[in-house]
Amino acid sequence: MIKDTKRPRKTIQSFVRRSSKLTPGQRNGINRLWPLYGVEVPDRFIDLDKLFIKNQPNVIEVGFGSGDSLLDMAINNPNKNFIGVEVYEAGIGRLINEAHKLQITNLKVVRFDAVELLKYHITDNSFETFQLFFPDPWHKKKHHKRRIVDSAFLNLISKKVKNNGTIHIATDWEDYAQNIMESMECHSNFKNALGAHIYSPRPKMRPMTKFERRGQSLGHGVWDLVFINKKQD
Repeated sequence: MIKDTKRPRKTIQSFVRRSSKLTPGQRNGINRLWPLYGVEVPDRFIDLDKLFIKNQPNVIEVGFGSGDSLLDMAINNPNKNFIGVEVYEAGIGRLINEAHKLQITNLKVVRFDAVELLKYHITDNSFETFQLFFPDPWHKKKHHKRRIVDSAFLNLISKKVKNNGTIHIATDWEDYAQNIMESMECHSNFKNALGAHIYSPRPKMRPMTKFERRGQSLGHGVWDLVFINKKQD
């Protein structure tokens, strides 16, 4: 953790830590393969240029869950480097284990709170694309304040994503989608890639997950929001 005593105390974390039993494969990913795919967070900034074999555009995904879709994206886009941020150990272990089986070299994993990571360990203008897929909707109204997407988080994303970079968020909660849409369209640095108040069809780059297929079979909708970061001079 940062040793800076002036650092303000956070009141809300971007995740809820869930305990779970690990399968042998997941445990192997965490214990044996972490040095190959895991990123240890330093006291200062992470040197992204030293993480990957190739120097190419960086994509960050916050909260990758099981990691299946992130792995597919890394496989299908070898011209990009992917950084996944997650605290759920089963998902981390699974992703690392599967990536090793396929000898993926353009994927790294950070086990850390996303807000803390972006604030204190990532330099500005580091990413071509920011991805947030199916964040916890905190569907009860009294819990809406816990939603990760708020004005402060959007300000933070805008700093870390390059000018003309992409912000892609997807949710299966319509109320949350509407809230995100309003917040992003009100932000001076973001421009809807498809036009005012238009949700995007699922971009080809975002694989459809098992969770999403199951939801669609039950008649549940999914809302993709794609915005461009247009920083003010």
